[in-house]
Amino acid sequence: MIRGLAHITGGGLVDNLPRILPSNCDAAIDTASWTVPAIFQLLAQNGRVDRAEMYQVFNMGIGMVAIVSEKDAIQAMRVLKAKRIGKVVPGRGKTRLAW
Repeated sequence: MIRGLAHITGGGLVDNLPRILPSNCDAAIDTASWTVPAIFQLLAQNGRVDRAEMYQVFNMGIGMVAIVSEKDAIQAMRVLKAKRIGKVVPGRGKTRLAW
């Protein structure tokens, strides 16, 4: 069962995920769990934009995030042709990026 969906647009993962989180939960995202498209690497290098700002401004190749219960994760990944990029953990309604 899908618990939340976030379209990752302007504001990137940092600003968009908190919109669908309860105030007592954080989204812990493992940025090494997917390959960032080359265009974002080019923008970061040529524009001298630091990594944290890149994840705040751009989607970094993640267009949509589905939050599902742990028991539904494997089936959801199969049906959505998706991969796990993180988990919901106790917190304060923020996105935590792990490099």
